[in-house]
Amino acid sequence: LVTCGPSPPFFQTFRNAINDLKQNLCMLSAANVNWCHFLVVMFNYLFRRMPSEILIKILSYLDASALFSISHVNKLFYQLANDNALWNKIYIAEFVRSKKQKPKCIDELLLKMATVEVQDLPAGYWKWLCFRTAAACDMNKWKRHLELISCHTGLPSQTERVLRNLHVTWELTVSDKSGQEGTHELSWSLFCETSVTLCWSGGGGLPNYQQFSTLQLHGVRRIALNCPGLKKPGCRSLMLKLDVQTLTKSAQVIGQDQLVELKLLQPGIIIGVWRDQRSVAFVMFILHVHRLVERSIRGSSDCPYVEPTIKPPFDDIDPEYGLHGYQLHIVLHDTVREIMSGSFSQLFCRRTQICDGLIQLTAISRTDLSQHTPLSGNITLPWRCDALQGTVQNCCIMNLTLLDEFKKPFWCVSSPVSTEQEKTPVSYDYDGEHFLIHYQDSGGQVKMRLVWMEEQRQFFLISLVVYVTVRKVNKHFSRDY
Repeated sequence: LVTCGPSPPFFQTFRNAINDLKQNLCMLSAANVNWCHFLVVMFNYLFRRMPSEILIKILSYLDASALFSISHVNKLFYQLANDNALWNKIYIAEFVRSKKQKPKCIDELLLKMATVEVQDLPAGYWKWLCFRTAAACDMNKWKRHLELISCHTGLPSQTERVLRNLHVTWELTVSDKSGQEGTHELSWSLFCETSVTLCWSGGGGLPNYQQFSTLQLHGVRRIALNCPGLKKPGCRSLMLKLDVQTLTKSAQVIGQDQLVELKLLQPGIIIGVWRDQRSVAFVMFILHVHRLVERSIRGSSDCPYVEPTIKPPFDDIDPEYGLHGYQLHIVLHDTVREIMSGSFSQLFCRRTQICDGLIQLTAISRTDLSQHTPLSGNITLPWRCDALQGTVQNCCIMNLTLLDEFKKPFWCVSSPVSTEQEKTPVSYDYDGEHFLIHYQDSGGQVKMRLVWMEEQRQFFLISLVVYVTVRKVNKHFSRDY
């Protein structure tokens, strides 16, 4: 206490606080004297009377996790735990003396602050800088893992590992027509080879389907602190913001069971609605892994990450440049297992075959029996929320990754799809029921034809054709088809 320099009247105040503390402890029965009572009494009769210099000296012995935890006790400790001198000391110990590699942007920021006194900065500034630097150091550490590219998908093969080690999660912000807004924690997630499925259960926290106004999806990167029971600090990156009132007018019902009805707002987003109540059972997003790490952490809270424009080399000698050398990787799966996965290379379309503004790339031909592929399960989409679960028939999730001739992602899709029974054509090879999966967005279309073989109790994929819009090809390759 002497080294902290308290004023002489403090000792009398301190002595009185100790006496009050003893009297209150004596009044408690032996059965009730525990740490909880002790801390409450000590705070009420001692800490409130201590000068802030003494408390800050005590807090200076805490590490970042403990300091962040104690800031949640009350307003007093929140103010004390934001003290710039405390966090400046932690920053020096963690990033200067340990010589951890800091990103260049952080070094430039520190250079600008060199002539600024620590306490002249806004309260909490050095805490923010500690968290930001820690996040940047972790990103540098894991960035190299994103350079490991799968030869089948053309995408980073370690995306899930990187996201988990960077402590990335996702939050859903829902606002209703009255303007009330609520943010919801992720209920469950499922990673597969080229996508991640995210689900938020209703549980009474989501507004009625007809009252939805907007949906916002944020990627949230949590700082790795040892704070059990506390929500760790993090940075939010806006990924999607949807006007639900507009989308519900064209929402498509892609399937239902006895409990829920699945409404497809737009590719990759479905809302499960209780059939008897019209309230929301769950909201599900399916995100493709192409640039998922960047989209989840590199935007701001109100502005999404903008992908860099990278044009492939231009070839003005090849008369059909941009029409050949495509590679397709496609996966059908549900929320439990994979149904089908396949890769197809050297897909092409002749210039004379361009029709109705679409470039046709045939991966599986209906007339080539050797290409026909059996599926490993039925076309279903299991769902679960809170204590209930079910299965919607004739629905699944499709992940499509189309690479250009330079093995770079050209068109990426992850979305729920549904099957529709077709009028059975005359076929000498298959006598079962025929089904069509048809997906369409601004980039193109996908048509998959299936046949159900009753004897084998199995689906067979007998046709797979991808149609890419001429406009997309012209823009990507700077052509004029």
